[in-house]
Amino acid sequence: MSEWLVSLEGTPTGEQMALVLALLAAFLHAVFGALQKGRHDPWLSRGAIDIWLFVLSLPIALFLVPWPEGNVWWLLLGALVIHFVYKLGMALAYSRGAFTVVYPVVRGTGPLFTVIGAWVIFGESFSLGQWLGVLVLLAGIFGLAVYNLIHIETGRETLMPALWLAVGTGALVAIYTTYDAYGIRATPDPFTFLAWFFLVTAVDFPVIAALRWRNMQHRPEIGPLMWKGLAGALVAYGSFGSVMLATRLGKVGEAAVLRETSPVFAALIGWLVLRETVGPRRIALMSLIAAGAVIVEVAG
Repeated sequence: MSEWLVSLEGTPTGEQMALVLALLAAFLHAVFGALQKGRHDPWLSRGAIDIWLFVLSLPIALFLVPWPEGNVWWLLLGALVIHFVYKLGMALAYSRGAFTVVYPVVRGTGPLFTVIGAWVIFGESFSLGQWLGVLVLLAGIFGLAVYNLIHIETGRETLMPALWLAVGTGALVAIYTTYDAYGIRATPDPFTFLAWFFLVTAVDFPVIAALRWRNMQHRPEIGPLMWKGLAGALVAYGSFGSVMLATRLGKVGEAAVLRETSPVFAALIGWLVLRETVGPRRIALMSLIAAGAVIVEVAG
């Protein structure tokens, strides 16, 4: 499968597959964010997810894919550091703000910096029409965040720190997207990077979650938490794996922008699953996000 995937690089079929993978990543990342926010403590949720990522990835990395060679080990170590800081920022933001406020800000900050990073590192460029699409998408994302900020009724005392954390975490999204794209492109077998990436970057939060759970006065039941972690791990494979494969097959900037349609799915999840309010204005803003993504793709 690796040889077939690599053979698609630089072809029209590869570009179409990159589009599908980026949109799949958008939907799955919104699901992933909702799972981490959910009814459980976000630190525990992320820890449970990473436990399963480690357990499921270990046999794949050891027996099913080639071992990393040369500087790939250093790339994986760098990914561990970057993703740890990112996960730290997400947990801090989710513990202080509502999902439908924090998530759009995180995702909205990322694509602009990712496009710039893709230009500097990979020599990619956007047309004037694509930049218009980026601006439309960002207007929808940040408009959604502002609307949610104005109308939120609970947790307002911690909302400003949550927003600042969300902005900083959004910058980390740009960093890890560009870095992961470099890593998967630098590895001859893309699935080698993916398998070892999920294994290596899952070693930190289980320790933090275990310490937090032990110090809690009212500890949640392990069973439901671990089932939630398993679901999150499976979604993470699809979300992070899809976008990294998309950046190998297509342009990093385009994949990053298309993935940021995830606030549309996040708002729907917040409404349908988390019972957060959605009205016509938010639907209009979500449509603006989708329109921006369409403009980026059509103008490309």
